[in-house]
Amino acid sequence: MQTTPTNSGYLLTLMQLSDSALPTGAFSHSFGMESYLDTGHVHDEASFAQWLRLFLQQSLSYTDGLLLRLAFEAEDDSRIVELDQLIHASALPRQLRIAAQKMGARMLAVALAGFPVPALQSYQEAIRSGICTGHPAIAYALAARGAGAPLADALGSYLFSTATSLTQNAIRAIPLGQDAGQRVIRQMHETVNAAVARIYTLDDRDLGVATPGLEIAQMRHEHQRARMFMS
Repeated sequence: MQTTPTNSGYLLTLMQLSDSALPTGAFSHSFGMESYLDTGHVHDEASFAQWLRLFLQQSLSYTDGLLLRLAFEAEDDSRIVELDQLIHASALPRQLRIAAQKMGARMLAVALAGFPVPALQSYQEAIRSGICTGHPAIAYALAARGAGAPLADALGSYLFSTATSLTQNAIRAIPLGQDAGQRVIRQMHETVNAAVARIYTLDDRDLGVATPGLEIAQMRHEHQRARMFMS
């Protein structure tokens, strides 16, 4: 039987970088969800699914999602520096800035280990020199672009990976059953696709736009009496 050869190189790269087992520390961050657990607003499958949908639509699309697209489209290193500084300055909650810096360092290290493209090496040098602080979406964008991945696929895989990580954290924290978690993840397919489409309509002026309620919850998390997550 004759078969048609295929090249799935970029797909395998995206699968590796968006794997929930990737050692970036995502398992230790809730990005404000734990504050909603503390107040009881998130307490079961339905309330978590609603929170996650809004997080993807109203927060992640305007921060990591848009940042990834702009970094992917960047034509030189100076543009990457500008984007890194913009996203760091726009993150008001202290825990969020720290989380981005730590996860960015880990994403960059993992990406460089497997995909040492020049753009990633330049970004590492900018972080080491103190010009940049580091962000996982930028490292992901540069690695995905270096692997030849289409922008839409890079965006979708990154957003879906975040949704999956947060769901795994909700399974532990609420707690939810594994089947409930899978139902929530399936619901996010349409949300992620819609978020990718929205991200294409945004520009620099939208970078860092966040809902005040979520930012307050992220700030409040730092002062909770007991916490499972770092953010």
